[in-house]
Amino acid sequence: MRILYYINQFFAGIGGEDKADSSLFFVEEPIGPAAGLCSLLDEKFTVPVVAVCGDNYFNSNKDEVLRRIVDKAKEYRVDIIIAGPAFNSGRYGQACGAICEAAAKELQIPGITGMYEDNPMVESYRRQVYILPTSAKATGMKEALFKIAKFIQKIAANEPLGPAREEGYIPRGIRKLVYRQEEAAKRLVDMLEAKLKGQPFITELPIQKIDKVAPALPVASLKEATIALVTTGGLVPRGNPDRIRSFGAEIWKTYEISGKQMLDSSEYETIHGGYNPNFINMNPNYVVPVGIMREMEAEGLIGRLHNRFYSTSGVGAAVNACQKDGQEIAALLRQEKVDGVILTST
Repeated sequence: MRILYYINQFFAGIGGEDKADSSLFFVEEPIGPAAGLCSLLDEKFTVPVVAVCGDNYFNSNKDEVLRRIVDKAKEYRVDIIIAGPAFNSGRYGQACGAICEAAAKELQIPGITGMYEDNPMVESYRRQVYILPTSAKATGMKEALFKIAKFIQKIAANEPLGPAREEGYIPRGIRKLVYRQEEAAKRLVDMLEAKLKGQPFITELPIQKIDKVAPALPVASLKEATIALVTTGGLVPRGNPDRIRSFGAEIWKTYEISGKQMLDSSEYETIHGGYNPNFINMNPNYVVPVGIMREMEAEGLIGRLHNRFYSTSGVGAAVNACQKDGQEIAALLRQEKVDGVILTST
């Protein structure tokens, strides 16, 4: 079985964010995670070509990169495409998902990747692509590659794949007609009995609960309103005195901007772990636009800019942590009589 493997600039060993704009190129030997996967497979599996591309370049040139990868897969007559694993990286996850989707749709071959279950790209691609669950960080690489190796061995053996809970991939939301020994009424009563007794059971129809958030009412009069700046872009005073995590942050902090007409790069930096920090570190107003807000304030477009901004790092944050942060910040904003918020991200 011949495999085309896709990795980004980081896992190819050519650099981090400074190389995220690297264009697509191909290596005719297994490198990075591809080499690790080969060590877990027998000789009937080969990786004749590895595709490498910077995360930024892929997302800015998606159609071109996909076309070239599909052409290369045809050239090498590969039987399967593997991408990643992307862990909790959104941009890398976007690339891995799109490439595996192209494998299924354009080449009619399996495309397999690995992602952390809360990676936003899981919801975008899980119906089209086999996604194996991984840890949030690359420290789980060994376990992720082991899962991928086990999964593709079953595919290579032409064994039928069972449901997600048996095979280990993230559920795809696909329901198939199967025969069961017990009728539905009996299975339902058994599940209900187990639930009432506090015993484990597996539902046949999982329903995802998604919070519905009602949109806020419009600001009655911007010319009289107090507007606050809130960011998930990770802007902090230089040195990060409050030790906000760059990844998986669980806290937020607020910083005084009274009297500041602009934010100075000598005083602020970003600690966000999911984008190139260089531009923000050169001009922190890109993510917390104090300068523009002061102009609007002077022109009478808003009543006044709130005297503090609120900041955390959004990358890899758990949903419950985000909910807690949002509730705490909103409560404080109400207490401070703020009328509206500009929420900036990355």
